[in-house]
Parts: sequence; C-alpha cells; structure tokens
Amino acid sequence: MAFCGLLASTQAWADSPQNDQFQTDQFQDDQPQPKHKKRVVHRVDPAAQLRHTMRDEINNGLLGIVSEGTDYTVDLALALTSEQNHLRLLPIAGAGALQNAKDVMLAHGIDFAIVQTDVLDEIKRNPPFPGVEKYLRYVTKLYDQELHVLAGPDIQSIDDLRGKKINFGLRDSGTYTTATTIFKALGVEPDVTNLPQPIALDRLRRGEISGLVYVATKPSRLFQDIRPDENLHFLPITGNLPPNYTAVTITSDDYPELVSKDAPVETVAVGTVLVAYNWPTKSERYQRVNGFVQAFFANLKEIKARRPKWKDFDVTASVSGWTRFPAAEEWLKKAELTPGTATARSAESGSDSRQATSQAQIPLDPEQRDALFREFAAYQRNPVDPKQREALFRDFAEYQKRQHQIIIAFRGTASDH
Repeated sequence: MAFCGLLASTQAWADSPQNDQFQTDQFQDDQPQPKHKKRVVHRVDPAAQLRHTMRDEINNGLLGIVSEGTDYTVDLALALTSEQNHLRLLPIAGAGALQNAKDVMLAHGIDFAIVQTDVLDEIKRNPPFPGVEKYLRYVTKLYDQELHVLAGPDIQSIDDLRGKKINFGLRDSGTYTTATTIFKALGVEPDVTNLPQPIALDRLRRGEISGLVYVATKPSRLFQDIRPDENLHFLPITGNLPPNYTAVTITSDDYPELVSKDAPVETVAVGTVLVAYNWPTKSERYQRVNGFVQAFFANLKEIKARRPKWKDFDVTASVSGWTRFPAAEEWLKKAELTPGTATARSAESGSDSRQATSQAQIPLDPEQRDALFREFAAYQRNPVDPKQREALFRDFAEYQKRQHQIIIAFRGTASDH
C-alpha cells in the first residue's frame, strides 16, 4: 500500500475526534430538552470553529495522486494548483505501479495514479476483481520510461544472464512487470531477485548479483554516481518484443560515465498513463476530478515547460482496452485534435488553437491561388518527365485539399468565441 498516502489521506478525510468541543456542543444543542429543565446554551469555542473552517478550506478541492516517485506528480501539483481553480493536488509516493493502480481503485483519498501501459495490460489479463475496467478511466498517455539493464564486466549480452542472479525490483513495481515481460519475450530465464534498487546496485558492485533491471526516465539518479573504473555497463535490448514497447537509444548525453559517444545502447521504452478513479458522475468527488482534468488540458504549456520529458507525450494517443475520462474526451473533440496533426502538436505546447491553425499554413486568397496555378501550368508545359508531371499534379491537388481543410478548421475554431 502507499503508506504515506494512507497517512496523508487519513488526516485529510478522517472524522473529527469524539471529544471535539465544537461538534459536541452542536450535538447537545440539537437534542430535545426536558420540559422541567431550563435549556442550557453552550458556548461555541472560537478556536475549534477556526480549526474546522481551516480544515474545510484545505480539504475543499483536495485530490490525491500516487506514483512511483514524486518528481512528475509534484510538477503537476505546482502547475495546476491555484486559487482560481480551487484545486490542490497531493502527491503520494507509492509502493509500485501495480499497487498504485489498486490504490487508486480501492484506497481512500487517492483519485489519480501514473502507471505504465504494460501494468494496465497486466491488470486486464489478471484483474484483482471482476469488472475492473469500470472503475478506472484514463486521462491521457504521458511520457515514456526507458528500460535499463545494468550488468557487471562478465556479462556481455542478455543471453549471458540465463540462470544468473538479476534484480527485477519489488514484485508490485512497474520495473518487475516490464522486466518479466521483456525477458519472457526474449526467452531468457534468469534467477530473479526482488530487492529495492539501491540495495541491488550495491550488490552488483560487490559482484553478488550479475545485473539489475530498472525502468525510469533517463537520465536516472540511480546511475549518476557510477564511475567508469567500476566496469558496469548497460546491455542492449533487441529482438522480437511486444508491440507496446518502442525502440529507443541510451547515449553518452544521458550517462557520460557509462556510455561512450561512439557506442550508444539500444533498448526499449514503455509508456505511462494518467488514470483516474471513475467516481459516480453526480458525486462531489467526480466534480473535483473533472475540474482537475479541465485544468490539466488548460495548462499544458505550463506542464510541458517543467522538464524535457513532459514535452514528449501526445494527448491524442489512445490506450487500448480502456475508456478515456469524459472531460478529456470532450476537450479533444472540442479542440478537433487528431494524432500527429500540426494543431495537436501546437495545442499540446499550449499555443492558442486559432493562432496555431493559422500559423500552420496561411490560406491563400483567390488571386494568389490563381497565380500559383498559372505558375504550376507553365511548369507543366516544360519538357519534363510525364511521371514527374503526374506527381506534381497530385501534389498540387493535395495542397488545395489541405488549404480547404485549414480554412474550415480556422473558421470552426473562431466560431466558438
């Protein structure tokens, strides 16, 4: 369980102590009084009343988010918390990606989680309870995390790890899920340990294990202090791997002491997803989550400016087998975003959609269009290859089509105001 999350949520949402003076006085005042006795009016303790007011203010708009590590959730908390939207995001350090997904569905005070895409796949394959997909909604895919396989000097490839001790991290961690899937796909069966990563790195340095696997955004702090004379190195990951992992490269820019400039290391990355608990639509809690989702999309520029990894994600990307949170789906439809479009990329960077659309390509007026066509016709009269003429005509037709779409998109966006 996410222990600090449980502690935080217990304080935030717990009932008041039974001996609370303010609540006790109110209760006594509400009780029927005997006719033969004079009703006693109890004094309201100003200190207790102030504490209750402060408690209500702090809890109003409070939302919990759990993840492995808090760097990125703190980014969200700082970017989205404001007096205007009455939101406050409480980052919680979780025990592991799989446990985090369970916590967002079952633990009090947790509304969001950042989990890996392969962890969601695992939950689909082995649900903790029937109908699990009804209780989770995804907001958007986020940044990728890279798979690092660090080994000692006697290990030169993944195949060398057959039967050798290698650390996959804690059993509920995202690293364990990814490592298990990748090694199974490669047909390599090591002797797996489940140690916390800092302890595993220490044992690798002492030669007690042959390697460790760690999924994290690069460059990871875990590897920052490794010296070249320790003779530790990353292993390349290639082969027939599941489609939800993408090929990436670890370079000397990421780890100058571990990777040489002329020998980058091939590996894979796994996506992460922002998921939310599917509260009943008429509940107060749903309104809070809904408000956060709207604030998230309204502040994409601020979020993406916080660190390089935030710039990499595509808000339009879907998560197979899961349903998008309604407010997120509504925002995408209103913005008319589709994956890979210039409008989508500019909207993710926080640019105004009307400005982004017009800057993507400025529509031509009829006189400019006719002049361009005359130039195109003159070019066609030149003795060029027929195939080249045909290709050029197709290009011009496609250009005209794009112009028409841009004009429609521009007018449609402007009509919202």
